[in-house]
Amino acid sequence: MRTKKILIPLFRDEVAPRFDLAGEALIVAVSEDGTVEGRQNLVLPNASADDLCDLVLSRDIDTVICGGIEEEYYHYLRWKRVDVLDAVAGTAEAALTRFLAGRLKSGDMLFAGGDGRV
Repeated sequence: MRTKKILIPLFRDEVAPRFDLAGEALIVAVSEDGTVEGRQNLVLPNASADDLCDLVLSRDIDTVICGGIEEEYYHYLRWKRVDVLDAVAGTAEAALTRFLAGRLKSGDMLFAGGDGRV
């Protein structure tokens, strides 16, 4: 059974609105049955899309859940076979919960009062 890894760039407890300005990241390891096996919060030395891409590749991340991301980085990660769910807004926990339920898609607004379903 292969563990999948998800990375969410953070701004406080929310999905960072911009990939290139994230100062923190949450990495979550998930088993094939959807059980969270581990969580790690990382404080990044500086906000950089290049450094974040390097982190994604060095940690064998399977999926990135992020807010806005420049097209160049989106395509680079996709080329490296990383799934990217972009334009997601809301708390990291809401995004993770919806992802684990198989219901998260690019463009989801997860704040209360958005679509009413978190």
